[in-house]
Amino acid sequence: MNRRGLLASPLLAALASSRVGAQPSPGNPAYPSRPVRVIVPFPAGGSNDTSARVAAEQLRTLWGQPFVVENLSGAGGNVGTANFARAEPDGYTLLVTPPGPLSINQFLFRDLGFAPEGFVPVTVLCETPNVAIVSIASGIRTFGELIERAKARPETLTYASQGVGTTSHLTAALFQDLTGTKLVHVPYRGEAPAMTDVVGGRVDMIFSNVTGALTQHQAGRVRMLAVADTERAPEVPDVPTAAEAGLPGFQSTAWFAAVAPAGTPAPVVARLYEGLSQVLRSPEVQRRYRELGAAVVGKTPAETAAFVAAERTRWGALVQRANVTVE
Repeated sequence: MNRRGLLASPLLAALASSRVGAQPSPGNPAYPSRPVRVIVPFPAGGSNDTSARVAAEQLRTLWGQPFVVENLSGAGGNVGTANFARAEPDGYTLLVTPPGPLSINQFLFRDLGFAPEGFVPVTVLCETPNVAIVSIASGIRTFGELIERAKARPETLTYASQGVGTTSHLTAALFQDLTGTKLVHVPYRGEAPAMTDVVGGRVDMIFSNVTGALTQHQAGRVRMLAVADTERAPEVPDVPTAAEAGLPGFQSTAWFAAVAPAGTPAPVVARLYEGLSQVLRSPEVQRRYRELGAAVVGKTPAETAAFVAAERTRWGALVQRANVTVE
């Protein structure tokens, strides 16, 4: 999947001119008229948390109301997402999440505690390619060496993930499916603790996104081996794509979407999209996402719905083909 900037849309122009929900009226105050809760279903310090906080900070500046990020982690994002699903559909509780809770977990867990198909898409904030990362202690220096060792020593190399059903977990499953190898899964409750143990050499590797690994790679604490995308990441131009390193078809991108609870009124969703579109166009937000190794996306609600559905089909097929299970 190619990384791309903010999408232009006729809807955005219409929203800008109509200012949906912008003007107060008796009994119908402008949205937002009070603080908005933004649930992140993974721990603080990871790329999900950071991408949400960048947008929340700018929405507060734009609208003069706090957008309060709350980290509710556990069960591959299911704990926080289930909490979000119980919220009133009034626009005052949002979810910013990577793919797991929206397009993967339903294939792994018998009872999610929520129905992701019913959530109301707002936009995709940004995306970043996943990369194969090894600990310095592993001694592995290239992607080819990684594949060779995984083939020669089945079920000895360990890989960390951000939790069961996360993109890091499914990216590892894709790697094993394409290479015919078997790795040992070590799930964590989020990206930050997983990366900490890779840095410390307690786990051999992780398939994480550029956003979560860039600082550690630049400091020489981990080694990026290959980018799981069709083109190299601008932040690490010396790191080859997986295809260049000998594994075509190994593509996996982490994205972060904002959604509202089922039943949220269309004017509120339109207002949220209007605000987020304005935020994502700002040079400050684009700069901050770029520093994290992420590219602004900005899909419309309709485009987001179609995109999430396509991702659900893609990852669901992998779960079935590779027989991925919840350990």
